[in-house]
This record gives sequence, structure tokens and C-alpha cells, in this order.
Amino acid sequence: MQAPSLSISRRTRKTPFSRRVQEAGVKAYTVYNHMLLPTVFESVEEDYKHLKSKVQIWDVSCERQVELWGPDAGRLAQMLTPRDLSDMALNRCYYTPMVDETGGMLNDPVTTKLAEDKYWVSVADSDLLFWIKGLAHAFRLEVDVDEPDVSPFAIQGPKAEDLVARVFGERIRSIRFFHYDYVEFEGQRMVLARSGYSKQGGFELYVDGSKWGEPVWDAFMEAGADMDVRAGCPNLIERIEGQLLSYGNDMTRNNTPHECGLGKFCQTQQAIGCVGRDALLRVAVEGPVRQIRSVAIDGDPVPPCDELWPIIGGGRQVGTISSAAYSPDFRTNVAIGMVRMTHWDDGTKVQVDTPHGMRSATVWETPFCNQGG
Repeated sequence: MQAPSLSISRRTRKTPFSRRVQEAGVKAYTVYNHMLLPTVFESVEEDYKHLKSKVQIWDVSCERQVELWGPDAGRLAQMLTPRDLSDMALNRCYYTPMVDETGGMLNDPVTTKLAEDKYWVSVADSDLLFWIKGLAHAFRLEVDVDEPDVSPFAIQGPKAEDLVARVFGERIRSIRFFHYDYVEFEGQRMVLARSGYSKQGGFELYVDGSKWGEPVWDAFMEAGADMDVRAGCPNLIERIEGQLLSYGNDMTRNNTPHECGLGKFCQTQQAIGCVGRDALLRVAVEGPVRQIRSVAIDGDPVPPCDELWPIIGGGRQVGTISSAAYSPDFRTNVAIGMVRMTHWDDGTKVQVDTPHGMRSATVWETPFCNQGG
């Protein structure tokens, strides 16, 4: 059966890099924050091998920026997250679980502090802009909340640092993980952060102004021609190996940060003003009864996971698989699932009810990429 196609209209926004992405031979898209996000170029497996050995450039414009700018920008930023932002320096980017008044996850963006009165929130796939604007209005905060014309462009892979140094100079090597610095491209000042949605290392360039999209793309392709630079995208296999969570797939508003394994990013006692603080303080005391785990599923490659697969232990359901793919490096099906505390210990044997039938599986506390392979 032929897969249905995606009808693209003005509601599905193109990006400053869309023409170059199409010229590079993109084979599939998904819709993310109402924008096109490439998902396949050669194949998921070939893209995976190249990402782990070379360098790729990604159009991740869909990671839209929500800009908080004004005297109350810092107060509003803290209202959004149980991570303590009080000591956040101007050159930092923080991974920030964001919650509602019940402590439920609304998004898991990277927040960048550009000035004492200016922040960018680089959002995952949910309409966080409206939640933030609503809070600013309800609390009568002196802050502008808007979406600037800023489009993230990722450079990922083992050779990413060398490629970025060719374009912006050797000083970029001193940028530490989840820190940023300013670079210039043809006279335009832009933010360059050492971050990205892979475990292979790299940077994200916040392209400030849509007109710079194609010139930036061309500059990196030219500079990396002898490095086998290719167009790429977040890779399903690699992100599951690294236990990089996908909002809307692996976690939703029905999950707390603690259930998502993000408790280390929550300094709830110190995060004075966070709207979900009281709810999360109770969770921190009681602890979660289920939590995200990596799961190895035995047997032949499983199909795409487009619905939750039950995890069975002791004859009853003890969790669900939300993302899965076959890993050539680990020679097993790698997966991410939400598992009850009775079965979340390292090495616990369970079964997974896949579309290809029941499979034996093993629960792991740490990501696959931390286990060797």
C-alpha cells in the first residue's frame, strides 16, 4: 500500500532553507511547529551512518524562537520552568523543561539568555508562544512576547567543529557545551551555540533574518566539500540510542519532568515563581511511579512506532513504547518507553506487543550510546 502524501499549503510554512533542502534530495518531511522538517535524505539507515562518521547541516528552522524582551523578561522565563534561572549567565543556553500549573510538561526547549531583559526560548513541537503570551497578559508583566525572524541551522557530526571553524574561525573551538558566542556572517551578527539534537557533537547557528538562509547553507556546503558534508536531519535511530526525547511522542502534558527523567534539570525549591512549583514539590517528595527508560527489543527490525506499544511484565501492562527503530550499531531494536517502577530496574526482562507480534525485551536505565556498541 502506498503511503499517503502530505498536502503542503501556506499553513505549512517553508523555511529559509527549503529550496536548498529540496535541491539536496529530501525524501520525506514531517510537520513541526507548523513548518516543514526533513526526516529522510538517502534513507534513515544511510543518514544515520553518515551522521555518526562525517558532518551534516540541518534545517531545523522549525525550532521557533519565542522572544521575551522587557523589564519582566527574567521573571516570565522563570515562571515557565522548574529549572532555577537566577544565576544564568549571559553566555549560557539551558535545557529547560517547561510545565503548566499541574507540573505537566508543555515543552522542553533550550532557553538562551541574550541580555538581562532578553531571552530566546527555542521550542519543541507545541504552541508554547500562546501559553507564554497568556501568562504575560494575565500577570500584567512588562514584557514583549513575539516570534522573531530567527531560524536555527544545525551543524552535527564528528567533523562539525572543524567545519564550523572553517567558516567562523578557530575561536569557535573555545565555546563550551550549552554556551554560545556571537559570530559574523557577511556583516550580520548571529548567535552560535554548542548544542544540537544529536549525541555526535556540533553547533546550532541562529540565523537572524530569512534572507541569510541560502547564503549560510551555501557557505557551509562549500567549506565542507572535501569533508563529505551533506544535508541531514534529526535521525530517528541516533536520537533513540541517545535517549533524546521527542515532545509529543515520548512525553506529553500528562507527564511530569520527573517521569521523563528530567529531574536533574529541576531545582524546584529555588525556582521561585514557576507556575507548576507547588505541584512539582509534591512530586519531588513522593517520587514518580513511572519513568522513561531505554528498551532493547529482540528480533527482526520492528516497523515505525506511530502508536503506543504495550510493555508487558508478569502478565500485565507495565508501560508503553513510544519510539523504536532497528540500530545497525547495536544490532537490536532500540526503543524509548515509559515504564512502571516495578519493572524499570536495569536489565529487567519484559515483553513488547509490537505490530509484528509479541517480542522479548530488556529495560535499561542508561541510553544505549552510554553502553558502548
